[in-house]
Amino acid sequence: MEGDWINRPHMQIIKSQLFQNFPEIIFGFSTKIGMKRTLPFYFNLSLTVGDDPDIVNENRKAFYNELGLMTEQIAIQKQIHSDIITIVEKPGLIGESDALITSKPNIGLAVSTADCVPIFVYDRANKIIAGIHSGWRGTQKRILQKTLSALAEKFNSKPENLFIYIGPSISQNKYEVGEEVASQFNGKYSKEVNGKIFLDVMRVNLDMIYDFGIPKNKIEVSPLCSFEEKELLHSYRRDGKLSGRSLGVIAMKEI
Repeated sequence: MEGDWINRPHMQIIKSQLFQNFPEIIFGFSTKIGMKRTLPFYFNLSLTVGDDPDIVNENRKAFYNELGLMTEQIAIQKQIHSDIITIVEKPGLIGESDALITSKPNIGLAVSTADCVPIFVYDRANKIIAGIHSGWRGTQKRILQKTLSALAEKFNSKPENLFIYIGPSISQNKYEVGEEVASQFNGKYSKEVNGKIFLDVMRVNLDMIYDFGIPKNKIEVSPLCSFEEKELLHSYRRDGKLSGRSLGVIAMKEI
């Protein structure tokens, strides 16, 4: 079941039921619905899709404020479908990276998506958070596994202390790929229908979480497919160059 929603007249935000167990955690995932924005980009939070930068910055500010954060508190990476992991010491523009980790309170880690798998991690014992962007390329490079390993090696994170939310992404039924992509993954993650190959990128990431030893009751997976939820979620595979982007943001309060 999907987490609770923040549903204001001007904005709809997806929440995580898992993270709501922790008053020190701030989390929200934006949707297409906000500020009464309309086509082609709707409530878009990306500066790289051709939307008006002034509108995007206004959208971002409104979204952050709804979570109780300010623009000046957000760390944003330039996502390049890599396995680059950045330890964040201060907010702002991070540079090229696809995973962010911080032990600092009052810094929001932002992950931008429009079909790729967004993953958010909280180490309850050590008070560490992480945000990961994992499309098929990042998944093939095992960025999530590498981020979990970095948490263990650099912050002494234990599997039993980690809580993970996997946000909305494209479902296998809607993610057609070529053989050149499918062949880079174990065959169990692909299915063939009428001569077409469909890849389950989310399941590859979920198995990395299981393999790391994280208990199933500490994992929440959004059931929402970005492609299918046309009225709610951005999807590059569905809308192409006219697709906006969602942002998922996780932060820790000082308690």
